[in-house]
Amino acid sequence: MSAAQTQSDSEQRWGCLESLGLSPRELVLAEALQMEYDALSRLKQDKGPGGSRTSESSKSTPTRTERPLPRPVPSPPGSNLRPGLSGSDPMLNLIQPGVSNPSRPFYSKEPLYILENQGKEDYEGTSRMLSKGLPPPDEPPPAVPPRNPIPQPDSFMARRGSAPRDVNLFTPEVDQPKLPSGDSMNYDNLNDSLMRLNGDWPSPRGRRVNGDQSGKPVARSKTLPPQVPPRTYLPGQMSCRSNRRVSADPVSLGSRLNGFGYELFQVSEERDEEVAAFCHMLDVLRSAYPCSERSKNTGFVWSPSVAQEELQQGLGVSIKVTVVSEHFREPLTFTCDGSSTIDLLIYQTLCYAHDDLDMIDVSDYLLKVCGQEEYLNNSQTLAGLEYIQQCLKFDWDIRLFLTRRSSVNTELARTLEDDETLSTMNHSILLQERPIKQTVTREALTLLLDTFHNEAESFVLSEVELPLHVERLVQSVKALCSSLAAVETPDITSALNQLPACPCRLQPRVQKDVSVLAKRETREKIVERLTAAILDLVELYCSTFNANFHTVPPSSRPTAPIQEAGMVTNVLSFSVHAAHRIPITWAASYEGFFLSCSLTHGGAELCAPQHTSKQSVSKYLFHLVVWDQRICFPVQINQLPRESQLTVTLYATPLPPPGGAEEKSKQKARSMEALGWVTMPLFNFRHVLTCGRKLLGLWPSTPGSGNARSSTPNFSQPDSVILQVDFPTSSFEVRFSTPPPAEFSPQYDFSRLDQSSQKQLQDVLHKKSLFWLTPEHRRSLWEKRYFCHSESSRLPLILASAPSWEWACLPDIYALLRQWVCTNHLDALGLLHATFPDQECRRTAVQWMDSISDPELLDFLPQLVQALKYECYLDSPLVRFLLRRAIGDVRIAHCLFWLLKDALQDSQFSVRYQHLLAALLCCSGRGLRDEFDRQCWLVNILAKVAQRVRDASPSSRQAVLREGLDEVKQFFCINSSCRLPLNPGLLVKGINIQSCSYFNSNAVPLKLSFQNMDLLGDNINVIFKSGDDLRQDMLTLQVIRIMNKIWIQEGLDMRMVIFRCFSTGRSRGMVEMIPNAETLRKIQVEHGVTGSFKDRPLADWLQKHNPTDDEYEKAVENFIYSCAGCCVATYILGICDRHNDNIMLKTSGHMFHIDFGKFLGHAQMFGNIKRDRAPFVFTSDMAYVINGGDKPSSRFHDFVDLCCEAYNLIRKHAHLFLNLLGLMLSCGIPELSDLDDLKYVYDALRPHESEADATMYFTRLIESSLGSVATKLNFFIHNLAQMKFASSEERPVLSFAPRVYTLKSDGLIRSLFVCNHIKTYSPNKGYTYVVKVEREGQQGATLVQRSFEEFHELHGKLRLIFPSSKLPSFPSRFMIGRSRGEAMADRRKDELNGYVWHLIHAAPEVAQCDLVYTFFHPLPRDERPVGTAVNTLNNKPAEVSWAPIPGKVAGEVKLSISYKSDKLFIMVMHIRGLQPLQDGTDPDPYVKLYLLPDPQKTSKRKTKAARRTCNPTYNEMLVYDGIPRGDLNQRSIHLRVLGEGAFWENTLLGEAFILLKNLTPGQHWVDWHQLSLGGSEASR
Repeated sequence: MSAAQTQSDSEQRWGCLESLGLSPRELVLAEALQMEYDALSRLKQDKGPGGSRTSESSKSTPTRTERPLPRPVPSPPGSNLRPGLSGSDPMLNLIQPGVSNPSRPFYSKEPLYILENQGKEDYEGTSRMLSKGLPPPDEPPPAVPPRNPIPQPDSFMARRGSAPRDVNLFTPEVDQPKLPSGDSMNYDNLNDSLMRLNGDWPSPRGRRVNGDQSGKPVARSKTLPPQVPPRTYLPGQMSCRSNRRVSADPVSLGSRLNGFGYELFQVSEERDEEVAAFCHMLDVLRSAYPCSERSKNTGFVWSPSVAQEELQQGLGVSIKVTVVSEHFREPLTFTCDGSSTIDLLIYQTLCYAHDDLDMIDVSDYLLKVCGQEEYLNNSQTLAGLEYIQQCLKFDWDIRLFLTRRSSVNTELARTLEDDETLSTMNHSILLQERPIKQTVTREALTLLLDTFHNEAESFVLSEVELPLHVERLVQSVKALCSSLAAVETPDITSALNQLPACPCRLQPRVQKDVSVLAKRETREKIVERLTAAILDLVELYCSTFNANFHTVPPSSRPTAPIQEAGMVTNVLSFSVHAAHRIPITWAASYEGFFLSCSLTHGGAELCAPQHTSKQSVSKYLFHLVVWDQRICFPVQINQLPRESQLTVTLYATPLPPPGGAEEKSKQKARSMEALGWVTMPLFNFRHVLTCGRKLLGLWPSTPGSGNARSSTPNFSQPDSVILQVDFPTSSFEVRFSTPPPAEFSPQYDFSRLDQSSQKQLQDVLHKKSLFWLTPEHRRSLWEKRYFCHSESSRLPLILASAPSWEWACLPDIYALLRQWVCTNHLDALGLLHATFPDQECRRTAVQWMDSISDPELLDFLPQLVQALKYECYLDSPLVRFLLRRAIGDVRIAHCLFWLLKDALQDSQFSVRYQHLLAALLCCSGRGLRDEFDRQCWLVNILAKVAQRVRDASPSSRQAVLREGLDEVKQFFCINSSCRLPLNPGLLVKGINIQSCSYFNSNAVPLKLSFQNMDLLGDNINVIFKSGDDLRQDMLTLQVIRIMNKIWIQEGLDMRMVIFRCFSTGRSRGMVEMIPNAETLRKIQVEHGVTGSFKDRPLADWLQKHNPTDDEYEKAVENFIYSCAGCCVATYILGICDRHNDNIMLKTSGHMFHIDFGKFLGHAQMFGNIKRDRAPFVFTSDMAYVINGGDKPSSRFHDFVDLCCEAYNLIRKHAHLFLNLLGLMLSCGIPELSDLDDLKYVYDALRPHESEADATMYFTRLIESSLGSVATKLNFFIHNLAQMKFASSEERPVLSFAPRVYTLKSDGLIRSLFVCNHIKTYSPNKGYTYVVKVEREGQQGATLVQRSFEEFHELHGKLRLIFPSSKLPSFPSRFMIGRSRGEAMADRRKDELNGYVWHLIHAAPEVAQCDLVYTFFHPLPRDERPVGTAVNTLNNKPAEVSWAPIPGKVAGEVKLSISYKSDKLFIMVMHIRGLQPLQDGTDPDPYVKLYLLPDPQKTSKRKTKAARRTCNPTYNEMLVYDGIPRGDLNQRSIHLRVLGEGAFWENTLLGEAFILLKNLTPGQHWVDWHQLSLGGSEASR
């Protein structure tokens, strides 16, 4: 063989061997040692007695060019597996000896984009790797075939054309890597490398399959390492569905000599017993929901419904519905009651299409929402549908489509083939992102064991050059240990210490006397010990890393007798040997490494932590920190709760930098640094106490790693430090059996407690949270737990106070759980916190939640997905509950898929979420998996486009966007449709590239317009963000949505705008776009860059879009309600970074907030200055809309009352919101990471205060926000900052024109003439000018009314577009004399006439621009007769307006009066209709109270004074103490309203006398009372 050929062969061998999980250094060592041993073996065989036989055999050895086929090996009877060259990689089964480039077999289509890759380009790169003979990155590396390949049976070629088994049933023996259609597999390089590897290298032991030997084997001692089993085996028959979970296919061995014989058993897919049991559970769960059950397998998406409590506002309301169908040509319109059912509407519709309805079944028809792929449930009422409620809220037309059920697309339904497919984990996990490093393969380990055996044999048989053989032997052991997670066990260390020092291992404790090795018996004993230690390490590695092989078949492992944990009094102890894979940088940076070991249950420590001694880094084969120390806890095993966890934290002291002694002393005073930690359960999923040797990968210590600690070791990072611990072993399995509930558990009435205990207990139950219970509170709650059964929602507080969860205490706790009555399924959320890891406790919580409806479950799904982190084991009642609901509802499955996929970002819990996502894919049918695949593919494309647009320069972004969206267009050419992650009911078929753009913000989000699959629907507009973490936005919107539902259930509709937002991966996601809405900035800058300081912009904008009185009043009403809701929600959640681009307003008056990047009080900072200074955003321009002007009105009272009522309603559910946010503490949101963040919400809700106190508190917040100048200044600064982003495409618009008009739309203006001026009083006193407009082709002239300020705005906007030289000069705004006088108006009319004449005769680009034609287009106000003035802004709706009654009535005062515990509480709320002072100015009113009779004048109480208003708001509480119940009948209140004047001269504005004889103690009397000026008494 030439040198060139040798080099080529070597290069091609690397392509194969590098895929086996070995580093290049290990490969060099392995091949060098293997080649040297092969040469030595050939030399010895040629010199031995059987040399002639060996020579003859070598003549018949096949070569590359001429290779005879060995005899076929038949497949076992009944086996459905294909025999092949490899038992672990099915792709090699297709390789035929002597045949290159075999044809590509059939591949079933499976989702490819569920994995978190970079999209299609990455997958194509994988395909290119496959075509080169390299394994795909997420597939197991190919196996090494036997050195004497076995041919395929004759039936194999016939099988290749048959239909493959379902790819969901993934087993390493038969599954094949996926290839996109059109790609072919090129096996030239791989096949040749493997044949040369196994054919050209003569076998050192000349062995063949089934014991046939072509040459004489080398004599083996019984102490030598055993032969490596052949790499080809006969796979056993697949076990049945019920017991196939943990199976092993033993390697077929020929005859072998006695010794430490071992086998590597190939293990089927679920190698881990817990995963196997989990898959069996999935099989049982899926079998309960067969595809034939149509109610749980519709295959389409139901339109969501609302809760029963939310129906009240829709019942009794007439609803106008339009039904479209193919059965009739024209749409039908019905007016139905909200209580009408869908099937009744279908029946009425069919009456128009069919004469005879006897043969028609209404259940054969469905109604679909036009524009969405959502269907209405026939049993639902119209008012019970979320879609109908949305249409009623925003005055949308309700359009439905009638279709036959048989014609509905059910592509998402499960099929019989799906039901018959067994549940599997591996295949579904391969469809995800896999950050976990692949374990070493059986074939790679076999190669290394071969090398070790050869070197051990050489070492035993050698007589000379012992140091060289020692070096090689140690190198082979190091290569083995390196591939086995770089772990060096104490047994291996002890065995290697019997060898002398060598360059790769210089230790002081090694054998110094080389002459000891001169005896062969000594060498054999060393090899014997080393072999046993290596086999133990292999088994330890297999059990730790779930390798696809084991040294012992699982079925042969003995089962030990069981001993109850509650009966074991031994203390818990274990031994810590060493920390492996210590980074070399730690050795140079730290000293004094030690471990802190603690026992916890639900986050609480069970005893004081135990510590090891301090050690430094040592160098053996690798860098280690060796303790070899026993840890003993002062806790007996029978005192351990079942969910106890052992947490081990590695600490070290940083080394001082080089310097003087003084600096070193300062460094030593520094505290220890936590370098890593690991947590493991003491009882496994079968509730058996852990035993034996364990390897635990440490998680790096980071600032946020302490919130929720994974019970899974860190093996996802290839360089994680591995801790080796040894737990005691015994002949018994210590099992924790669940005890039954106690038979006796009393229930006592709460009233049996004394008054003091009742008050104390009520305060704790209603005003405290389980997160901040003091030891005193816990002790009190637990002592009085039998009195608390009436407080059903406070069970989490009771259980959090339990002193212990050990085995002996559980019967009492479980009896409490059994007796407790849950009245609200949402209370169960509190039992799913990390504080309650007990399995029975969590099972009870899930049972209580089982009554929750599917639409309501969607509201709390993010918290339930996070609660999965707190489950001790993979299988749990919560997992089963979620999967069961996902099987029955496509919308839940869709939402759960994206939540689980997003949770894969959490590295600590990625393994668990991978299994749960795989379980969801198993439960979903092929159709739904394909749909998930398309969605992931689309998201990957959009993420790349968004990133390219973001990275591009501002001038080229639009072109980059257009180019990138071509890829989206190609996607829809391949896929006819795709559902959007935002909502499975949004089905799109393409994208409108011309309608897409981007926003000028830091993240540069994309505005995308998709083509609706439904021709009856409009295009679907969404925002796609890349670079922003949308999980915080998701959480904020979810909490606001739940707040809104609570308000509606309490009969208070705050008109909130709720939009969807979904995170679809790392810092990317989709947001729903709200139509007909603008940001406050765009509205305010219509009045100039200082528009944020003006009061009129919002009112003018609403007036522009709602020109009629009724429309405007409706918009103002929507504004009042929605603004109040936003104030309450943003305050409770502490939403910050509130500039005017983060607040939007719909033309219908609904206000809402967007972009929640800062919350829970984490304010945006300008250096050290807090940007958000006000409690929430409530500015004077918002108050202007509410009041109808710049003076407070009675509408403002309604606004304050709405805010306070909404605030108090949310406070009643404080525990719910604390539970929701508490479950999200571990989700990875930076601003919700510890209890301090949760404390912000607790403080904002003020659960310890009464409703009256909370009302006063929130009133002060409204006053503070309204008076804050910082908010307006913040808006103005943001306006200036956004000016640099202003696009040249954004044309200025007129603030009073609702839309833009052009020359083309209105016709050419021939002449303009200002013919008159009229006096107006609204919104301000002044004059408007009547302009006569004549157009070509239009008979008669049009009259429009414009004010001088509007002419000035037109000229200002024209100057932004055109240079001043092209524009006529504009009259000056400042004039000498009365600017509002008649003469001044005449003068301005003449000046404006000249201006409009020159304007219409200016250059065509000026005279015919859109601004000019929009200015002179008639508005609704122009249609009124000339001379009439309408005060639209000051009109008030009848139900909220109040006019003073002529006579002595001087207004009204609203009071809230209550009596409790000898105290009289009087809250002065509002006053309306006070008369102005004699000089016409508004007074500064305050209220003074007297409780009559009061001869000594000692009962005087008064409020603070309001400033310059006739409609003040106070919400101040005045209290009288020591009033006996019997005195109320003789008491009355004398209330006086006074105007505060100069020099203490107060003016009486009104007074009232209120009798208290009918006041009922314990009740609130809220009413308006008339004020009079005559001094007469006004009775109740």
